[in-house]
Amino acid sequence: MKARITGVAAYLPERTVSSADVERRIEGYVPHGGVVERMTGIRRRHVAREDQQASDLAVEAARELDHADVDLLVFASASQDMVEPATAHIVAAKLGLSCPVFDVKNACNSMLNGIQIAEALILTGAHRKVLVCSGEIPSRAIRWRVRDRAQFVDSFAGYTLSDTGAAVTVAADVERGIFYRDFAADSTAWAVGTLPGGGTAHPRDPEYSYFRGDGRRLKEAFEAVGPDIFLNALKRTGLTWDDFAIVAVHQVALPYLRFLAQVLDIPEEKLVVSLPEHGNCASTTLPLQLALGGWRPGDRVALLGLGGGISTGVMLAEM
Repeated sequence: MKARITGVAAYLPERTVSSADVERRIEGYVPHGGVVERMTGIRRRHVAREDQQASDLAVEAARELDHADVDLLVFASASQDMVEPATAHIVAAKLGLSCPVFDVKNACNSMLNGIQIAEALILTGAHRKVLVCSGEIPSRAIRWRVRDRAQFVDSFAGYTLSDTGAAVTVAADVERGIFYRDFAADSTAWAVGTLPGGGTAHPRDPEYSYFRGDGRRLKEAFEAVGPDIFLNALKRTGLTWDDFAIVAVHQVALPYLRFLAQVLDIPEEKLVVSLPEHGNCASTTLPLQLALGGWRPGDRVALLGLGGGISTGVMLAEM
């Protein structure tokens, strides 16, 4: 028995904002014109409506899939509607589902870990079909008024973020499905990128409600972890990137995507470059690339995850 990704969908809010628009909105410290697009390669990102919550974006994506017979719903996202209850309950209520539910959170690797858990539960026989979904609204954690260059740099990662939804169904299959997965973490780097507010550390102070991060230190942290987790996937399966229809890679900035592709020797034609027109979509990045990619049933796909904390993950699957 295997667990196969049987459906994938993404929801992209209609409103988009250019990098130039983002820079014009910043108050206080005025950045050099064009710095956001120049540093990241992002031209546009999506912004949810004011009346939409993270659960709504997940629901919009899930409605594109056959979810009537799912027996477990996992909400796997960096964003959430509220601290309690689990956002999965809100998603299930909006979809009219009565199956068990729970949340999974691991920054930008949340969806990848959600699929990992779905596979494990299917292989144990606990469930037959799992809906894993995400709704990301990081735009509400962007600092728009900055006092100086240092605070602008500290807030810069927020200017790359995009509001999006995604959903996948994972079901038992006797022939094909996920055939390799591996995950790693270096939790000593957890403080490199944070959204500190809302938990027990900073429960009410609005100053901690903005995303903060050091892009240079985050890049250094990922480089310190190294590419072995991804290269070992090929060594242990005897495959090359040419054996895959697409190689989906988490994307935060085009220069780092190019660097990673060069280090891993991924052919350019295998990549789905979602970043320029959709921005940094956090945990929905990999399913968005699956939704955009040109694969067919039976094709192999590779999912390469990078998340704050920091964590890395790789999953190989026959679709």
